[in-house]
Amino acid sequence: MTDTLGWRKKFGVIAPSTNTIVEPDFHTMAVRGVTSHMSRIHIRDRDLSSNEKMMHLLTQIGDEILFAIDRVMTAGIDYLIVATSAETFWEGIEGNRAFVRRLEDYTDLKVASGASACQAALEAFKVNKIGVITPYQPVVNEMIRRFFSDIGIEVVRLKELRCPTAISIAEVSEDDLRDHLQELDGDDVDCIVQVCTNLSMLRLADEAERWLGKPVIAINAATWWYALRHNDIQDRVYGCGRLLREF
Repeated sequence: MTDTLGWRKKFGVIAPSTNTIVEPDFHTMAVRGVTSHMSRIHIRDRDLSSNEKMMHLLTQIGDEILFAIDRVMTAGIDYLIVATSAETFWEGIEGNRAFVRRLEDYTDLKVASGASACQAALEAFKVNKIGVITPYQPVVNEMIRRFFSDIGIEVVRLKELRCPTAISIAEVSEDDLRDHLQELDGDDVDCIVQVCTNLSMLRLADEAERWLGKPVIAINAATWWYALRHNDIQDRVYGCGRLLREF
């Protein structure tokens, strides 16, 4: 028997319980016959105001992630999307590979991570000098720099917003993000990458590509694109950036 709505694929999605952006973003990018099913990683302490607090949040995710996976697996999903960014960049490319491998071994499913998606997107655009916008504290941002360095990408500039809580990430306005994009831009930057699935950049990235004249990769768009293409689903999605429209 085939699922009535998810007749092509049923994607399981795990995200922190504080995340209010990735679920509506994925619905915005939906294609016929592919459904996404959210399972939330319980976050008890939302404080991100220091490196230590940021690490505590990552510990919470590590402690809870398998429980979230167990819940979404009961829906009979075909594929797993990890809709939380920081963990996937940890310890560079080898850390991401180990993270993905652990979840694939646990679920016996293929897994999309934000770091894998960003790597594939940058390869598609054939760029190697980027600006990065991140809401995280320096401890995570160093890991993001390390990951991109590992895959041969130079981070020319990085804008760290240092959002004080997990909730406040979703409250960063498009006006502020537009200013940050312009600050990151320059002739020495081929592409701008936004990380963190709770930072709302889907619509703005599509707009910014027109006035910056270069790719702007929103991580939610990259992760959804990667999941579709990883499953041989070639549908084009419009209004969410060049990646989903052209590749």
